[in-house]
Amino acid sequence: MSDFSRRVEAIDISGIRKVFEAASEDAINLGLGQPDFPTPEHARQGAIDAIEAGQADGYTSNKGTASLRAAIAEKHGRDNAFTASPEDVIATSGGSEALHLAIEAHVDEGEEVLFPDPGFVSYDALTKLAGGTPVGLPLRDDLTLDPATVEEYITEDTAAFIVNSPANPTGAVSPPEDMREFARIAAEHDVLCISDEVYEHIVFEGEHRSPRAYDDAGNVVVVNACSKTYSMTGWRLGWVTGDSERVERMLRVHQYAQACASAPAQYAAEAALTGPQDPVDEMVAAFEERRDVLLDGLEDMGLDVPTPKGAFYAMPEVPDGWVDAVLDRGVVVVPGGAFGERGEGYARISYATSMENIEAAIEAMREATAAVR
Repeated sequence: MSDFSRRVEAIDISGIRKVFEAASEDAINLGLGQPDFPTPEHARQGAIDAIEAGQADGYTSNKGTASLRAAIAEKHGRDNAFTASPEDVIATSGGSEALHLAIEAHVDEGEEVLFPDPGFVSYDALTKLAGGTPVGLPLRDDLTLDPATVEEYITEDTAAFIVNSPANPTGAVSPPEDMREFARIAAEHDVLCISDEVYEHIVFEGEHRSPRAYDDAGNVVVVNACSKTYSMTGWRLGWVTGDSERVERMLRVHQYAQACASAPAQYAAEAALTGPQDPVDEMVAAFEERRDVLLDGLEDMGLDVPTPKGAFYAMPEVPDGWVDAVLDRGVVVVPGGAFGERGEGYARISYATSMENIEAAIEAMREATAAVR
C-alpha cells in the first residue's frame, strides 16, 4: 500500500467515537456532546424562508452572508463587550472548522500549541495536522487552566495557546481575571490566544468573559458556534473572528478547504442570533437541574467530582475498569484518557440528555462502582 501522510498517521480516530462504536444501539448515551432539545422554531424558519425565497441555493461570500456577519458582530458587542467588524468574521462549517482555520493559519512546522489537558480532542489532532507540536497543560484542582501555567510553558517555539471556558470535557468556568491575564500573556509574549467559546451561554455559576474583550494587541482569536447554544449541532454553523490580518490569513485556508458555510445554515444562524433568546434560558435551566441530580448520584456512590460550573459535562475521578463496567451495563461514558494523558483515571459524563436517562444511568453507574471496588 502507498505511503500515507505523516501528519495523518500521527492522529487516530477520536476516542469518543470509539466508545460510541462499542456501545449497543439501545444504550443510554452519556458520551454525546449534543443538546437533546430541538433547534428553536424561529431558527428553523429562517432557513425555510431562505430556501423558499431561493436565497439558499448557491454559494455565499467566502466569509458568509453580510447579514449573518452583521448579526455575529452585533452579538459580540451585546454579549461579550468587544467590537467586531462584520468584515472580520468568517462563517465556518461548525466550531470545528473555525478551530482548524485558527491553527492552520498560525502554526508552522514544529511550532508548539499549548492547551488544557484534559481538553477537547480536536486541539491535539488539529495541531498535528498543521505540523505543529501539541503541548498539554496541567489544570488546577477545580479543572480550570491557570494563566501562570500557560506563561510557564511558553517557549521560543510557541505559536499559540488555547483557552476554553466553559470547558469541554470538564465543565470548568474560568474567572474574568484569568481571561484578562490570558490576553496580557498573548500580548507580552507575542503569541496567539485562541479562545474557544462554544459553550459561552451555558453557565450556572460565575460568568463568561472573553479574553478578546481585554485584547489591545490583536493577539486573540475567538472561535464560536451555534451548535451548543441553540441546539444546532447538525446545522454545522460556526465562526471565527479576530484582527483583520489574522482573519485574512484564515480566509485563505477557508476558501480552499470549504469555500463557504452551508447557505441554509447561515440563514438559520442569523435567525437564532437575532430572534428570541428564551429557548437558550430554558435549556440552561434544564441542564443545571440535570447537573445537580447527576452530581448527587456520583457523590452518593463515593466518586470525587469537581462541581462543573458550565457546559453540560461532569468529570469524576473513577476506579480502574469503571468505564467498561458502566458500558457493560448499557451506559456510554467517555474515558478521560480520550482528552489527554492527564485525563487518565477520569470519565467524561454528558448530562445533555433526559432526566429519565440520567436517573437510569445513575443506577447502572452505582452497580458498576460497587462491582469494580
